[in-house]
Amino acid sequence: MSNAKNEKMQILKMVEDGKISSKDGVELLEALEEKESSISSNKSAKWLKVRVYDPDDKTKVNVNIPISLVDIGMKFATKFSPELKNSDFQDLDFDEIIEAIKNGAEGKIVDVQSEESGERVEVFVE
Repeated sequence: MSNAKNEKMQILKMVEDGKISSKDGVELLEALEEKESSISSNKSAKWLKVRVYDPDDKTKVNVNIPISLVDIGMKFATKFSPELKNSDFQDLDFDEIIEAIKNGAEGKIVDVQSEESGERVEVFVE
């Protein structure tokens, strides 16, 4: 028997034995269901991936950030990655990218190449 099913059976047994009221039983079952749904939603967590390539298509920057941390992660990526911070792409509007992600954007959301240096930046959500 699965752990969640076992916990549900224990709650029902406590209601049956009169140890808790049916109202308390319902509240416990609802709390258990919320816990299960938050665990299953974490399994399908999405990632923001930022790649910066040099003119020869060699990876200069490779950053993977959980979507739940995208606000913080993008600030860290630009702060601690001199390649990204000092590239021709410093004018990219990261706030706009973050907003698109929060609104459900998926797949490749940025694909920009610098005419000057030949560097390329890709940002995508998987």
